[in-house]
Amino acid sequence: MDRRAFLSRIAVLAAGPTLLAACGKSQSAGVPKTAASDSTYIAPVRADSLWIHRDTFSVDRLNKAEEAWRDEVSAQAYQVLFEEATEPRNSSPLLDEDRRGTYICAACYLPLFPSVTKYESGTGWPSFWAPLPGRVGTKVDNKLAMQRTEYHCARCGGHQGHVFTDGPDPTGFRYCNNGLALSFVPEGESLPDLRS
Repeated sequence: MDRRAFLSRIAVLAAGPTLLAACGKSQSAGVPKTAASDSTYIAPVRADSLWIHRDTFSVDRLNKAEEAWRDEVSAQAYQVLFEEATEPRNSSPLLDEDRRGTYICAACYLPLFPSVTKYESGTGWPSFWAPLPGRVGTKVDNKLAMQRTEYHCARCGGHQGHVFTDGPDPTGFRYCNNGLALSFVPEGESLPDLRS
């Protein structure tokens, strides 16, 4: 094992208890069994009622190396999006964002969350009860000595955060997002063109 990998593992082990307490109000939340299925978890809400901006975007997966994003996002955003880092609690200006609009991936600009699904979770990270249909992918994350569900942008693969089962109605999910992984576009402003 090289020195960098060793130090990374030590850092994860040392930070583990803090991150567990911080991002997971319910550490035993486990892996949401239905979070990956739009038809299951979005059923209580009509999907077309979530859109604030008009949906004109394709979700075709980009064939772009992660390294290529370094020149398009800040160093801190790159760490979160493509190295799966977690930003410090209460550090995101998006926590206080309460205007109507759309939260987009900070890397490729794919619309991910409508403001109508954002809520105050008390965790210190922007939280949502549902993404826009088909806009996030999920995978099992076994880091930090527990099983969680990581979610990422369905188009560029940029890490967004983790989803927990302690959210509000109508879904019961809490998408705990890193603010550095998002940009906000207020209602009335045009969404930017997708990055390639």
